[in-house]
Amino acid sequence: PVDAGTSAEMMAALKEAAESEELKGILGYTDLPVVSQDFVHDSASSTVDATACIHLNDNFHKVVSWYDNEWGYSNRLVDLACYMNAQ
Repeated sequence: PVDAGTSAEMMAALKEAAESEELKGILGYTDLPVVSQDFVHDSASSTVDATACIHLNDNFHKVVSWYDNEWGYSNRLVDLACYMNAQ
């Protein structure tokens, strides 16, 4: 079983993941007030919106994440092409 976690722990884990070498540029994190227009041409596949996430209890968290579907996907295709070229 997975251990329960507080809202602060969940947000810290998501922020740490977004800043990690493995996910930097792929997963974003913001604690600023944002709207969908803020993510047009955002190269991240998804950006966690810490101010919109909801913590109901230590076993139930609602994570809200924004993305520009076409732009983020296109950037991942470029990443894939570069990876394949390096092989």
